[in-house]
Amino acid sequence: MQVLKFGGTSVGSAQRIKEVAALIDNGKQKVVVLSAMTGTTNALVEIANYLYKKNLDGANEKIALLEKNYFQVVDELLATEKGKALGIELVKSHFNHLRSFTREPINLYDEKDILAQGELLSTTLMQFYLEEKQIKSHLISALNFMRIDKFGEPDDFYIKENLNREIKQLGESYLIITQGFICRNAYGKIDNLQRGGSDYSATLIGAALEVDEVQIWTDIDGVHTNDPRIVENTHAISELSFDEAAELAYFGAKILHPTCVTPAKIANIPVRIKNTLDPAAPGTLITSNCTKKRVRAIAAKDGITAIKIKSGRMLMAHGFLRKVFEIFEAYKTSIDMITTSEVGVSVSIDDAKFLDEIVDDLKKYGTVDIDSDQVIICVVGDLIADNKGIAASIFNALKEVPLRMISYGGSNHNISVLVKAEYKKTALVALSQNLFND
Repeated sequence: MQVLKFGGTSVGSAQRIKEVAALIDNGKQKVVVLSAMTGTTNALVEIANYLYKKNLDGANEKIALLEKNYFQVVDELLATEKGKALGIELVKSHFNHLRSFTREPINLYDEKDILAQGELLSTTLMQFYLEEKQIKSHLISALNFMRIDKFGEPDDFYIKENLNREIKQLGESYLIITQGFICRNAYGKIDNLQRGGSDYSATLIGAALEVDEVQIWTDIDGVHTNDPRIVENTHAISELSFDEAAELAYFGAKILHPTCVTPAKIANIPVRIKNTLDPAAPGTLITSNCTKKRVRAIAAKDGITAIKIKSGRMLMAHGFLRKVFEIFEAYKTSIDMITTSEVGVSVSIDDAKFLDEIVDDLKKYGTVDIDSDQVIICVVGDLIADNKGIAASIFNALKEVPLRMISYGGSNHNISVLVKAEYKKTALVALSQNLFND
């Protein structure tokens, strides 16, 4: 069995849904995980924001506009009178549900319910189309088996027990459709795995079912050596290790959700990145294997803020770093990079929501300097300290780029540098030219 996940662009129109249906109808047993149609989740977020602000006219206008788009999809996707009637009824049902939230103020649980409608729509429309084409398939709701615990982490035992029970009840079935992203929380309320969480859904399902392979279908032919939007002559990498893929996903490669690699790594299930627009392309295979003594890829993470704390009291001060880290923990703000010296410590964060509060608290321990609009450039590969010359080639490539921070040694697969955003393209191009010029 395989798990195939298709993102929003892959099911972004009636034509794309038909193309995905043709791809999955090959007689092999599989679970197909679908995201919401492209643009839907953003529209639902906007609707929720209007509702929070009690702008009911704005919310109703956005609901009507999105509903109109879905009526158009139904008309283009389904050909029979019965199919169109089912599609229209489906759309009316979901959008009447959305309108029900305009009657009273919404809360966080209501917002999660609103955001879930996209995946519920896309999967049911796919099922209607498969039925119309007489392709035998079953639709199961992720809300019946996907659950997070009170800490927001996947409840692996619950997922495995309930997913296997759902599938067992179907009997003989080679094609199963379900939703990505959405789940229930520990209290039974509709929740989600956060933006991009459909990848996570796919690998959680793959691990629970112990499948042969998880495939992530997107609109690019695998993980590239660098960002093809910025750097010319990049190419898809044929194979990556789980650790390398995780580093790339966390440090800016948009093709994978950062958390999705972990379930596959633990279960040792290969993950393959495929291109919906070019199904014949081999894509990128992610396994436990690591290519030795090579740089594999480069990624960039935007929107970084650097914070430097300087303190004469730091020298020989027991517990100084603990106190600093506790401040970030108190505001639930993760640290990406860290460097230390005898008189100071520098860290980088990608979420500046509580920056002012963090800075105020840090001033108890020293002077604080802030550098905003920074970018982390991450070089990923087999970068263990015993590999001579790799670090030198990286820093030689960046000799014309001012480096704000350097992180090396925390991982065998990652060397990261922090630069001003204005040097991002220069750094990415220079690294590609120097590291992949063969």
